[in-house]
Amino acid sequence: MSPGYDQEPFISIHGQDDAAWAGYPAIGRELVSAVERLGKPKTVIVLECYPGVRQEEIVEGCKQAFASFSLEVRQAEEAALPPSEVDRKIGRYMTEDRVFGYLSSFRIEEFYDAGKLHELRGSIEDSSAEIVLVIGFGASLAARGDLLLYADLARWEIQRRYRGQEIGGWREMRPEDDILKRYKRGFFFEWRMADRLKKGLLADVDYYLDTNARDSPVMVTGRALFEGLSQTAVRPFRLVPYFDPGVWGGQWLEKHIGLPKGDNPYAWGFDGVPEENSLYFLYGKVRLELPAINLVFFRAIELLGENVYARFGAEFPIRFDFLDTIGGQNLSLQVHPSTEYIHEHFGMMYTQDESYYILDAEPGAQVYLGLRENISSEDMIADLHTAQDGKEPFPAERYIQKFPASAHDHFLIPAGTVHCSASGCMVLEISATPYIFTFKLWDWNRMGLDGRPRPVHLKHGEQVIRWDRTTAWTEAECVNCIEQIAQGTGWTEERTGLHNLQFIETRRHWFSEAVSHEQNGSVHMLNLVSGEEAAVESMDGSFEPFVIRYAETFIVPAAVGGYTIRPSGPSEGRTVGTIKAYVRT
Repeated sequence: MSPGYDQEPFISIHGQDDAAWAGYPAIGRELVSAVERLGKPKTVIVLECYPGVRQEEIVEGCKQAFASFSLEVRQAEEAALPPSEVDRKIGRYMTEDRVFGYLSSFRIEEFYDAGKLHELRGSIEDSSAEIVLVIGFGASLAARGDLLLYADLARWEIQRRYRGQEIGGWREMRPEDDILKRYKRGFFFEWRMADRLKKGLLADVDYYLDTNARDSPVMVTGRALFEGLSQTAVRPFRLVPYFDPGVWGGQWLEKHIGLPKGDNPYAWGFDGVPEENSLYFLYGKVRLELPAINLVFFRAIELLGENVYARFGAEFPIRFDFLDTIGGQNLSLQVHPSTEYIHEHFGMMYTQDESYYILDAEPGAQVYLGLRENISSEDMIADLHTAQDGKEPFPAERYIQKFPASAHDHFLIPAGTVHCSASGCMVLEISATPYIFTFKLWDWNRMGLDGRPRPVHLKHGEQVIRWDRTTAWTEAECVNCIEQIAQGTGWTEERTGLHNLQFIETRRHWFSEAVSHEQNGSVHMLNLVSGEEAAVESMDGSFEPFVIRYAETFIVPAAVGGYTIRPSGPSEGRTVGTIKAYVRT
């Protein structure tokens, strides 16, 4: 087991200890005080919600808090379009596919009825109650209010609520029981629209509400929230990891991370995906959870760097995650789309170029990568269709090249290259972030954990396979293309990829002494791939030393400038290794 992999990393926010409250009683007392400070005969509280928030729970909490006031509640979504109309408007973006839709550009205003919204505003103005609470996704359309609150939650928590059948799609006509379709609706429609609203609203809120844990909300002032974002954007930090089972999962994550044993083995580990992961901010003794994407939205230039922001906007373009097949099964045989294809068919601006860094491997482990020489593309496609029809298994070894895999090998996978990890590998996947755009070509006749066939996308996959990516090209261009860049006393720097067709650069450092890292105008994402512990230190004293442990992913914002990393704790005096990724600028 890793002696100290931290599953709950937090960031201490300085100077804001009195600006956070945990639990409905404490939150209620602060809101009552805020109302009393306003001193108005009627106070309108607008509580804007991210889709998936437990609104009924919040309403009950507010009723208890304002028990000594006359209170009226207005459900903003009663003024929204009926579910049948919402489904009609978004239909072409959802498609019939279980996984893939088309990225929508809707704004929340398009899903509210103007007449009903006018009536809602009138009823708020006409109310004689001492407090009027307007709540819902779109509540801010009805009024600015005297107090503006925002209730938020992480996407991983939304997915857990999908899986528990607690929530479905926002304004959905028929609740969808297929989790993949629920996720698709969120990814391509709801979350995009909600994020547009959030980006235009959050800077003006009086209070921010963390609603991830049932009946255990946490609230901070809007000022304290943004102070936390500002402090985080100028220091190294980690995201809050989460781990998920899968049909091909292995045993490495459970053993080395110290995860509880579940009904199914862990397949994925996510600790470097800001779109999905959370951040923990610690205000005194109060811990707030917030989606890490909020940092990207509101501190994009400090985090990403001016050049990266100019190219990608407020999106985090790099992803680190774990794929565990040690003691498990092969991943699906797959391919990723070209930039042109992903833009034309799904509305994404860049594609899922990726790589496999082998963190650990069993003897005899292998990776499928590229095509064998002199195969027939027509025969391969025909055999894939035959396999998909359930007639004969796909003879992967006939068509796909396999390479032996050992710890610290690095396999580069430009879009269009057929690939998958075989069993026996612990993969640190370093890739671009459009992370659902995997076209499965063959899934070894498996069912998913939900008992349904896992989706295979031959129609898409066969259109993006690069048939010239055969053994000679792959071996020369994609397998351990490692080049020593520099060295000094006690350290060596190597370039390990990614491929020249990919926008991410990766550098590996082996070091027994402190090694310097200079910023290059891009955010850095790193993982301690060898050794028990290391310390990240500021060259100018702008942040406190930051300790990382084996297999932990961490982020160094572009605003940090130069920093050093040295072996520390049990690794002091020993050689350790990091892999670093950044955007070529």
